[in-house]
Formats: sequence, C-alpha cells, structure tokens
Amino acid sequence: MKKTLLTLTSVFLCIGGFAQKITNTELSEIQSSFVRNDQTVATQNLLTNDSNIKSMTLNHSVQTDVDHLFKYRVDVSGITDQKSSGRCWMFTSMNVLRPSIMKKYNVAEFDFSHNYLYFWDMFEKSNLFLENIIATSERVMDDREVTSYFSSPVGDGGVWNLFHNIAGKYGAVPKDVMKETAHSENTSQMGRYLNERLRVGGYELREMASKGASEKDLRAEKVVILKDVYRLLALCLGEPPVEFTWRYEDKDGQIQTVESTPKDFYAGIIPANYDKENLIMIMNDPTREYYKVYEIANYRNTIEGFNWTYLNLPNDAIKEAAIKSIKNNDAMYVSCDVGKQFNGETGILHTEMYDPESLLGINLTMDKKARILTRQSGSAHAMTLISVDTDKNENPTKWEFENSWGPSAGNNGCLTFTDKWLEEYLFRIVIDKKYLNEKTVKALDSKPIMLPVWDYMF
Repeated sequence: MKKTLLTLTSVFLCIGGFAQKITNTELSEIQSSFVRNDQTVATQNLLTNDSNIKSMTLNHSVQTDVDHLFKYRVDVSGITDQKSSGRCWMFTSMNVLRPSIMKKYNVAEFDFSHNYLYFWDMFEKSNLFLENIIATSERVMDDREVTSYFSSPVGDGGVWNLFHNIAGKYGAVPKDVMKETAHSENTSQMGRYLNERLRVGGYELREMASKGASEKDLRAEKVVILKDVYRLLALCLGEPPVEFTWRYEDKDGQIQTVESTPKDFYAGIIPANYDKENLIMIMNDPTREYYKVYEIANYRNTIEGFNWTYLNLPNDAIKEAAIKSIKNNDAMYVSCDVGKQFNGETGILHTEMYDPESLLGINLTMDKKARILTRQSGSAHAMTLISVDTDKNENPTKWEFENSWGPSAGNNGCLTFTDKWLEEYLFRIVIDKKYLNEKTVKALDSKPIMLPVWDYMF
C-alpha cells in the first residue's frame, strides 16, 4: 500500500512539474517585454481603432508581382456560382465536364442541375449515417467513431469520389430540368433540421438495439426515418425527375429537344475514361509517406460507392503531371486551403500577400506539415485547375483556378496563384493517370493504408 501511494505521489509530482502556474517572476518578465516605444504606441492606436487586421497587413511590395496572363490554358467557358453552400466539390466535378458537353450539344453555355444531385447526395448520406449507427450500435456512446458520426451526421461538403458515386447511381440532368431553390443555394437551415432528424433517428436505433431489436426491425425503422428525410428534401428542393425533356437553342440558332432519363443522359456525356481506374486522386500531405496509397474509412456518400482514396506525392511529381494535363487541354478537379494569403479584390493568392508578423511583431511561421498537424491548414475548397504559366525553361511560375463563386469574384470568376502558393496550400488533384510518370503509376498498385473517420486531415 505504501509503495502504491508513493508511486501515485511521484506521478502527481511529475505531472505537477510539467503543469506549473505562471510565477510572479515570469509574469514580470512577460509584462516588461511589451515596450511602449513610438512604434508600439502607433500600432496599438491603429489596432484599437480598426478591427480589420487583414487590410492593414496587405503587403504593398508584392501587389505588382503577378499578372493574369498564361502561356497554357484549357479551353473553358462560363463561370458557375455555388452561392451559400458547401457544394464546391460538386460544382468543380461538373465544371471539368462542361466543356465537352458544350461541344457535344453545340451550345455556348451549359450547366448541370446541382440541385438534382444535391438531393440524392443528402439522401444517400443519410442512409450511410443510419447504417453506420446500426453497425456501431453495440459500442458505447462516447466511442470515438460513434461520436464522429453523431457530431456531423451529414453535410453538403465532399470530394470528387462523392460525385462519381452519386452521378454514377442517379445520373445527371441539365440545370433547367431541376432548377436551384432557396435551400439548395443556402443549405444551412435545411441541413440543420435534417441533422436533427437523423440524430433523433440514430439515437432511437441505438435504443432499439440495446433492447435486443432484430436487424430486420432496425432496418424497418431506418426506412421510416428515410421517409422523413425524403419528405424534408422534397419540400425544400423539389422532387427529382425520373424522366425529362430538355429544350435548348444551339449556336446555329436551332431549337433542339432531348428526351431522356437522368442515368441515360449522364451515360451519354461522360468521357470513356471517366472511372476510378483512370481518374486518380493525388495529394500532397507531408505528414505521411510519399508514394503510398491512403483510404479514409467511410468517406463516401453511397453504401456501394468507393471511399476517398488518394496517392500521396511530393509537389514536384504533382506539378509535372498537372502541366501535362493542361497542355493536353484537360482541366482538373483540385482542392486547397483557399483562405490563406488570398486577396479577394485582385483574385491573387501569394505566400507573401499579407504580413501580419511585421504589424503585430509576433512569430506565425510554420511549414506545411506543422500547419496540417496543428489544424492551422487543411483543404477547404474545390476548384478547377485550368492554366499554368512557365518561364523560359518551362518551369511553372503561376497557375489559375476556375472558381464557382460567380463571375464577379476574383478575376472574372478565376483565381491566380503563384507556384510557391501551390506548394504550401494546394492539397489534392484528380487527374488521368496517363499523365503520371512510371514511378507514380507503379505506386498505385500498393495496398491502401486505411485511415480512421476522425483523421486530422479530413
């Protein structure tokens, strides 16, 4: 007993040795470090009267470093607008396909119904959530995986594999066939009540399971919940069509009519190579080993669909492949941390666009690995990679995104970013594997390393 008490006391003292209060000496040292010289007083006066630190730290010296001219650019036309929604992954996936569709139908403009696929994406995500709750019903409520599911049952965010899954199952339709609604353009309110219903249903399923309900009874209750899900979606978004007639005017001024089903329409517009065997997600994540394949558990929207899977590569290999794709007129789905060092007025992303360290006199320096591990940076937005500019040796100097924030955002709807910014804040690209070098293609054969649903990167 004495030995046990001694051990516990030692542990307590050891912990106490690391968790100390701020001493008076330390506090005095910290306070005296704030020297009230002319520069400090001027900065304090500025900051106490203006809360917009970002505007005060705009780096004047780099404002003329970047133009919006590019040596190589994919043939694209038109800018879309996701409005107040997290559907950038859906818009970007569709934006990659739009140029070939405009050519196929000989039209100057074309857009998909994002509302149509948004309906089915949220419906399928609801089913996946309920299935995950049934599968983990024997675990305690504060199990890490269970907590992850209940903390965010469904959301409108995602990545390219979700588009592949949902469009492959339900097809797609032109924008005029199922137009946007107030709730597809501003998803927060509907999403709130959908998640509330799913949490109610998920909890009821766990309660039923704890009382010995059979699998048949659990799935019968799941259908009851999904009926409410469908009702909510149909009330807010409208019901998706089973068949449709689309009339449009082509470039020659001729009125054309297409009668189809969503699945047949989609099958007729996707390229032959549009599948997960040819389109590969590559990613730059310096926290993990390169030339390895990783898969995120349960990161999909349909039960039968495939999870988010990617090949981790160094930036040089990613840029080499992306340049080949652009030169061959193939746009790419990409995602990045768009909020970092971004000047919304000019549409330029530059690693030195803002200099808060000089204004505030504090250290904010971290490399990409540290930013990821500390949650300071992560992929937040998907866009279409369409352009690259190179120097006389064909080394990339800057790149261009086609965005989905409308034509008035950035530079006529597009964003220009430096090559250095790409290295720091671009994370993943979906690209045809024919543009990858031999070493990269060989790495695709490795067995995916499974990452948990709560992984820090996702």
